[in-house]
Amino acid sequence: MLQLESLSSLEGRSVLHEVFREFRFTRRMNTIATLALTWRICTKERELFRFSDAEVTVVHPLGIFSGTGLWMEEIVNRFYFSTINSFVYFGAAILLVSVGFRRVYDDLPDSVVIGSVIFEALMLMFMFVVMFFSPTEDEADTTTENSTVTELLREVGEIARDYAAISVRLENIGDTFDNFTARQEALITTSREAVQVATMAVSPNPELLASMRETTSALHDFTYAVQTLTKSAEALKREEIELAVRREVEKVLTQNVTKRAQ
Repeated sequence: MLQLESLSSLEGRSVLHEVFREFRFTRRMNTIATLALTWRICTKERELFRFSDAEVTVVHPLGIFSGTGLWMEEIVNRFYFSTINSFVYFGAAILLVSVGFRRVYDDLPDSVVIGSVIFEALMLMFMFVVMFFSPTEDEADTTTENSTVTELLREVGEIARDYAAISVRLENIGDTFDNFTARQEALITTSREAVQVATMAVSPNPELLASMRETTSALHDFTYAVQTLTKSAEALKREEIELAVRREVEKVLTQNVTKRAQ
């Protein structure tokens, strides 16, 4: 929300112009209501957002005299000067017509001519008051330039805000893509491990094959050793049997020889 020290500053005058345009052209308020409400804002109101769409607060209201002077300068003189000038010319026309008829027709009452003179005098006095409170050209140019700069700054601010929102959205999209990429990499790693496990299940590990070959070779060697040992045991048994038979034969022969000798 914009906070102003007073409406007499250049920025405050620009805000006052925007409020007047809102009343007249946006809300279609009549002239009397617009003048009354703008005079109230110039003299004593602090919170302009209560009456218009302008988010503005005034720290120091101007009061009756200074606020009325500002109201005459920025509202009446700027926006109603042509209307007041037309009333002055209208009073002058009435005065000329009444004086002309007075010269032609003697029956025309003097009060009509006097009333025309009083009306024209009042219009001229009001015109004097309005012109007395007319702003200088420098202030008018500065106010116009300030209004243009303010509008440009607002547009630039809106553009910057839009860019900031787009940047935030792009960052969110980038974070989403990063998360998606990380999940995809994790899924690829898991798939690779599953493929390796399946491959190992289908085709055994080379180390396991080498170990199995070594075990088979050792079993062959062990079988050969057992067969050799079996053959050796059989040969040994055969020799022992032959030796025992020889001994028995020797005993029998010895006994026979002994018996014959006796």
